Amino acid sequence: MAILKFSASAVAAQIAHARACKTFLPNWNGPVDRPALILIVGNGVHLRSNGIDGTTTRIVTTEQADPSFAFADGMNPFRDTDWMAQRRMAFRDLTGQFYTDILDDVQVLIDRGRGAIRLATDGHSIRVFVRRASDYLIGGTYEVPSGLGGTFRVILKDACDTFAIVQNCGNSAFWEYEEDEAAPMSRERAARQGIGASTYSHKRCEDFDAMQPYRVPLDALMEIDDRRAA
Repeated sequence: MAILKFSASAVAAQIAHARACKTFLPNWNGPVDRPALILIVGNGVHLRSNGIDGTTTRIVTTEQADPSFAFADGMNPFRDTDWMAQRRMAFRDLTGQFYTDILDDVQVLIDRGRGAIRLATDGHSIRVFVRRASDYLIGGTYEVPSGLGGTFRVILKDACDTFAIVQNCGNSAFWEYEEDEAAPMSRERAARQGIGASTYSHKRCEDFDAMQPYRVPLDALMEIDDRRAA
């Protein structure tokens, strides 16, 4: 996962442009009828309005860029000499156009007076990254998505503005019975004990709290009373 940082004022200008337009650049699915932001990874990395006016070309390419677009910090070809290396660190060899649905979320942050907008990108997924390491308490208890359809309760061990190191703590163990082929219970013995004959006598425990500390995206940490979907 890479974190991209943009000037809030530059992004606000692109949002204002998009909202002032009546027609918009299409996305891969066809015509679009509402303002949006497009992330371009090519000649630098920048956000631009999807609006079309008299000065906006209908053709968007990764080779063309305009100094008025909102460039990610360190990835502005008009200013940063090592922008290509920075882009490669974030996206490897990936280039392209990403029609996003982040405009409303970004506008909320701008309205709150945020000076910078941070986006998290992982492959083709782009989302607004709101939290910072200072928002969390080292040693505090949180929940993270478990990958099993629920959550794990964890202790926060360390954090930076991208990832957190967590340790599972306070989770129920998972017990699973296994078939014992070596010593099946006889039907006679089972009858004497008043239970059904069964060969399932061994059991295996998956102790989630025994897992080693592991890394999760910082914004995957949830307060215990946070009911976000896992």
